[in-house]
Amino acid sequence: MSNALATPFPEDQLSEIRRLLANATAEQRLWLSGYVAGFQAATEAPAALAAPPAAKAKLTILYATESGNAEALAGAARKTAARLGFAAKAVDMADTTPEKIADAENLLVIASTWGEGDPPQRAEAFLAALMADNAPHLPGLRFAVLALGDRAYAQFCETGKQIDTRLEALGATRIAARIDCDLDYQKPAAGWIDSTLREIAPAQEQGAAVIHVDFARPAATDDRARVFDAEITAQVNLNSTRSDVETHHIELSLAGSGIAYEPGDSLGFVPRNHPALVEDVLRLSGLDSDAALHTELTERFDITTLTRTQIADYARLTGDATLHAITEDATRATEFLRDRQFVDLLAAAPHGLTAEQLTALLRPLPPRLYSVASSRAAVGEEAHLLIGAVRWESHGRARHGVASIDAIERRGVGTTLPVYLKPNPHFRLPADPAAPIIMIGPGTGVAPFRAFLQHREATNATGRNWLFFGARRFMHDFLYQLEWQDWLKSGLLSRIDVAFSRDQRQKIYVQHRLWDARRELFAWLQDGASVYVCGDAKAMAKDVHAMLLQIIADQTGRDADNAAAYLHEMQRERRYLRDVY
Repeated sequence: MSNALATPFPEDQLSEIRRLLANATAEQRLWLSGYVAGFQAATEAPAALAAPPAAKAKLTILYATESGNAEALAGAARKTAARLGFAAKAVDMADTTPEKIADAENLLVIASTWGEGDPPQRAEAFLAALMADNAPHLPGLRFAVLALGDRAYAQFCETGKQIDTRLEALGATRIAARIDCDLDYQKPAAGWIDSTLREIAPAQEQGAAVIHVDFARPAATDDRARVFDAEITAQVNLNSTRSDVETHHIELSLAGSGIAYEPGDSLGFVPRNHPALVEDVLRLSGLDSDAALHTELTERFDITTLTRTQIADYARLTGDATLHAITEDATRATEFLRDRQFVDLLAAAPHGLTAEQLTALLRPLPPRLYSVASSRAAVGEEAHLLIGAVRWESHGRARHGVASIDAIERRGVGTTLPVYLKPNPHFRLPADPAAPIIMIGPGTGVAPFRAFLQHREATNATGRNWLFFGARRFMHDFLYQLEWQDWLKSGLLSRIDVAFSRDQRQKIYVQHRLWDARRELFAWLQDGASVYVCGDAKAMAKDVHAMLLQIIADQTGRDADNAAAYLHEMQRERRYLRDVY
């Protein structure tokens, strides 16, 4: 740089500029020149000459979420859309109706399916209205659907499929083919969102210079990127030695992790496959001696889940006619899949495979989520988990829960558990500490309610607290019994109703206790109580939901439709919340 050039900078600033440019790469210099040009255009353009901003194309990103994955994708899609020139907003299906999306212009739907083809609970009302005969016609709407699901279930991505078909039937125009994503959804979902938005993005005016400068660190798309090895500081089986179940209370040190969980959140745990199962899969594939593959199967791949797609792929790979015939018959495929795992597929038609062929058949090993059973307000830099051991037998084989047995049997005090935070903003205590709450949590579903009560005690919340707990036997399976009794004595726990299913000839479950207390329970609802349900989705949560509807109908004299409307209004007000699995 010639000293003859006049400069408006004092010498100290000029020296700093020279130092910065001398060490910059070509790419950094190019970025800097664009940044300076954009900054000057934004700050020095004469106001009188500025053209009025063009109206941005509208985009609604509608999501149906159960565990938060669809909501996170919707948030990321909104940011991408804004950078591409859309006036974009992300909307929870619980907060809108088909009528309200009619004028959205562009609609991106991100919908999860959980269980056997069920929509997320918060999306049930929207989906019912969309499927109704009086749903609005949507001729001016352009849409695209991203479906999330799990191929282990027969109704894979069913919610997204239903929405995609229904929107077209109502006259909307599909702007991109639906994508159906399995558990390893991050990469395909991100690619689909980017390509779909760029396809429909409004064209920039000729000569317009748009410079996007984002100084924020991008959010991680893979939960495992945020894993912390938490030391196990305590572990105890809460069931008696005479119980036929095993439930462990595990305490973790989070010191130095930066994990700031809230009551209602979960910790994800990245498990390892059972060594015996790994060895069986390798033996049946003819790969017993591959040590590197042994490590990969232990830590990276799901070798328990079996899907219809895997049966078809393995049949093609091996040329096995019997397996091929199974995939062609839905009834036979369903029967074969029942309570079988991937190892059973290999055993049905043993065949030598290469490491690449074997891993190509497998999905990534998914993390497992466990509700946190503690409050930081009470335990500081710790987190407590409640993990039930999963063991069973089927088709002549002993089976093990991947995460539960890893945590309980193959780790112990002094070892570590690789965990990450999974926030659950839709399962939070009421903002008003004086609001009453009703907690329904049989078995390990009671975990978040221990956190709720710890938090309310530590923060001197005045709201009334009522717990419904269920297990098999009073003497052997009353989890955290002494703590509940202490909270009853102190008055923090206003009431506890218990159901021990096997202590009498006729089985009694938590929904029966709800009915027994229906008058008092409905009075709490009328007083503004929030209802929380945590635990098994297949039976308990459905039975509890049906009982709540029955109680509302009984206490109000309303019919089934009006009772459902009452409960839906509670959902809309964030007073009926479920964390089920």
